[in-house]
Amino acid sequence: MTERLAVTGTQRPATERQPGTVRVGIGYDSHRFDAACDLVLGGVRIEGHPGLSGHSDGDAVAHAIIDAVLGAASAGDIGSHFPPSDARWKGADSLELMTIATHAVRQLGWRVVNVDATVVCESPKIRPHAHDMRRRLADALGILPDQVSVKGKTNEGMGWIGDGEGIAVHAVALIEAV
Repeated sequence: MTERLAVTGTQRPATERQPGTVRVGIGYDSHRFDAACDLVLGGVRIEGHPGLSGHSDGDAVAHAIIDAVLGAASAGDIGSHFPPSDARWKGADSLELMTIATHAVRQLGWRVVNVDATVVCESPKIRPHAHDMRRRLADALGILPDQVSVKGKTNEGMGWIGDGEGIAVHAVALIEAV
């Protein structure tokens, strides 16, 4: 995808912003498990586990990080740029969406400094895949793997996540004016 986002909003031009100014964004995403789908988290395909329902590939890790990065730049959210009503995004690779969103944020005069994501699920275990996720996410964000953190937590058997119905992801992104 060579798509470019048309970012709108009331942002001050980058020339009026002091280099080094930082902003923080928070992202969240959740999806139900769907046995008919492949499980993709942080750009990594995890075999032997039901996937996540979603219009794109259902990658809740990538979606939460995209929302955090866009939010930090006051550039909307994933749904405003890649709406599920648009057939172009059906089955889309979420890391490609992340690359597009990151490019849009750069066009606004920001660069991603780091991201931190917490995956909340009973299964699969995240730790065995975290290194590969960090590497894939870093590539899409245009940063180094040591600027990306991915960790897993359980919900201790509570609620819909504890019942094994799906996954939720919380993400934080720090961006800096360039």
